[in-house]
Amino acid sequence: MASGSAAGSGGQGEGEHIRAARRWGQMRSFANRLRGPFPGAQPRVRFQMPPLQELPSEPLPPEGDFGRPGPRMSPKHPIYVGFMGTVGVGIALALFYIAQHTTQLLVWILGALFIALGLDPVVRWLEGRKVPRAAGITITLLALLAVFAAFFGTLIPTLVDQIAQIVSAFPDWINSIVQSDWYKSLDEQFGIKQRVTDELQKFGQNSEAVSNVFGGVLGVGTTIANSAFGALVVLVLSLYFLSALPAIKTWAYRLAPRSRRVRVEALSEEITRSVGNYVIGQVCVAVLNATYAFIVMSILRVPYAALLAFVVGFLAFIPLVGGVVAGTTIVLVALTEGWQVALVLAIAYFAYLQFEAYFVSPRIMQKAVAVPGPVAVISVIAGGSLLGVLGALIAIPTAAAVMLLIREVFIARQDQH
Repeated sequence: MASGSAAGSGGQGEGEHIRAARRWGQMRSFANRLRGPFPGAQPRVRFQMPPLQELPSEPLPPEGDFGRPGPRMSPKHPIYVGFMGTVGVGIALALFYIAQHTTQLLVWILGALFIALGLDPVVRWLEGRKVPRAAGITITLLALLAVFAAFFGTLIPTLVDQIAQIVSAFPDWINSIVQSDWYKSLDEQFGIKQRVTDELQKFGQNSEAVSNVFGGVLGVGTTIANSAFGALVVLVLSLYFLSALPAIKTWAYRLAPRSRRVRVEALSEEITRSVGNYVIGQVCVAVLNATYAFIVMSILRVPYAALLAFVVGFLAFIPLVGGVVAGTTIVLVALTEGWQVALVLAIAYFAYLQFEAYFVSPRIMQKAVAVPGPVAVISVIAGGSLLGVLGALIAIPTAAAVMLLIREVFIARQDQH
């Protein structure tokens, strides 16, 4: 009896276990059916990375090398064209904005580069004598400073004395003009003295006019301070450019394509050589011109000879028109000593200008630049209109560089078609 009840309870337990297993199997089957696609449904498309293609193994680049660059994108690709076009317009606008707001700085950089190119032939000449470049730059600058110190040390006391004489003699000049017969006749006809007196009284009573005068004085002081600061900046930049000129050239030549680098280097060296020789030649011509004018004016006892010689030397740096302007200025001053002195000075100085044009300048400038007369005149006028005195100074070497590029690049290309 006991064994029968035990067997019944064991069969009942085994039946429950079978039913539980059957229910678990049904649930798993239902879950699998839910995970599977519905009848008629298609599997969802999934994003998959393309298989990585096996490339031939390349040796690792040496230390410090970043490998070989890959092929460039086709320049005809629309994305490339649109992107590069947008970048080009943006760069052009940015450069225009920078140039518009840094005009004075660009003029200083241009002047410093012009001076560095002018001193570079001297430094290279010293390098040819086995002098290190740093020592050559030091020797050149010391010699240049010694020349300027001797020149201004001799000139400045004379200039100060002669300017003081002009200031002290100015009232006598005014008095002699007022006492002259022609001024008295003009005063009787037009009442010049009374008009001048009235205008001076109005000016003294006008506070705005007086403040404008003081503002003008402050403006002159500001201009002098800015000029001194600009001269210092140009001097420092000239030293940097002169010391780093070979490295600057090397980096600039690397910007050109390799197939054209030799030609670009040859043209650039010719341009820089011509500019340097032109600067040195123009300095020699200006010194000879000023020295000759000072000697002639001293012989003829023209007043303020040292001051006028300085003006002549400064104007001689301006090609073509500088000598004519300088001659006209000293002749007008010589008229104060009589028309005979002015005539002799005019004949002597303008004869020297002809001698300089046909004998002095061709020998000094034979290694510099060769620019036709009309092109030189137009370039000087254009340069002076754009950049003032600096533009007039660099006009001829710039014109020579443009003519060289036109001859060697544009005309050579046109002759091939």
